Amino acid sequence: MELSRFKAGTSSKQNGYAAFIPEPVNHEWFINDAKVNRLLNDANRLLGELNSLSLLIPDVDFFIRMHIAKEATKSSKIEGTQTSIEEAVQNEEHIGPEKRNDWQEVHNYIDAINFAIDGLNKLPLSNRLLKQAHKKLMRGVRGKSKMPGEFRTSQNWIGGASLTDAVYIPPPHPLVPELMSDLEKFLNNNELQAPPLIRIAIAHYQFESIHPFLDGNGRLGRLLITLYLVSNKILIKPALYLSDFFERNRSHYYDNLNMVRSQNNMKQWLVFFLAGVKETAESSIHTFNSIVKLRKEVEEKKIMKLGKRVSAGMALLKYLYAKPVVDIPEVAKVLEVNITTAHRLMNEMEKLNILQEQTGFKRNRYFVFKAYLKLFEK
Repeated sequence: MELSRFKAGTSSKQNGYAAFIPEPVNHEWFINDAKVNRLLNDANRLLGELNSLSLLIPDVDFFIRMHIAKEATKSSKIEGTQTSIEEAVQNEEHIGPEKRNDWQEVHNYIDAINFAIDGLNKLPLSNRLLKQAHKKLMRGVRGKSKMPGEFRTSQNWIGGASLTDAVYIPPPHPLVPELMSDLEKFLNNNELQAPPLIRIAIAHYQFESIHPFLDGNGRLGRLLITLYLVSNKILIKPALYLSDFFERNRSHYYDNLNMVRSQNNMKQWLVFFLAGVKETAESSIHTFNSIVKLRKEVEEKKIMKLGKRVSAGMALLKYLYAKPVVDIPEVAKVLEVNITTAHRLMNEMEKLNILQEQTGFKRNRYFVFKAYLKLFEK
């Protein structure tokens, strides 16, 4: 289908409201727009650079965990949580009671990401896998009573207090299984010639338009992007997440999705999506390069000053790359040393300005690898 001939769907009158029914997407797509193709080429080139870096950096999986923590924080923020990335990598006991529900939502998303990426080793990218990830996402938080792990069996809506003043009303629930089956086929149809980034851009739009669950659709729809890129080997490591771009351009994100439905303007959505991939890949490349520079400085100029504690310092530093906020009991457990030894090591690393103590207390203290954490806060 040519973009100029694309029809997004139809409006269906229900009981006092009109629901949008998206057209199936499992068919060929022909993209002959110069702007879209230029952005597509740029995005693919940058993803190639990102893949090369992810293969060259030793212990890259430790750094990937921080990318996942950032994604969970940003994707959940779009849905209204207020957890920072520093709080996201803290232990729960250091989180104030008023923030623990938000903290748990972020950690559920981290669990859902890790579960789904690992699940790709056993399952194709499928509705079954998405349902399992959704169940992880909704465990014990807001939405836990809204059919976690199952497609909805009632009408939902976006924006507004009810169906009568909603901003967007997805298709009626009896149509959800058929539409999601079509989407699953589209994601896995090897006969189609649509480039992978075009395909996942369309798939994300379609998922958000179907809104197959009663809650958690936004987060799962954004996770779908990374899952597709990993499952199709476009990303060797899960190092690219678009939620930061979507969160910073939130109004444009929703406007562009709505323009597809209201004006059949798929081109503008593709331009926005590919610009997001390009910008996010550039940012991830910059972060990886900054990590390499910081790692060299800390390991060669600072850790070596620990004397007989160099070995323990290097072991702790590797742990900090995955979790840059720690407390003394945690360090003692990780390094398999007593509390006193862990306390001395932490004090030495604080003197070297590797770690910073955050509380100012004598008890229940925790330390932050601030220079590293800042790379993910930008």
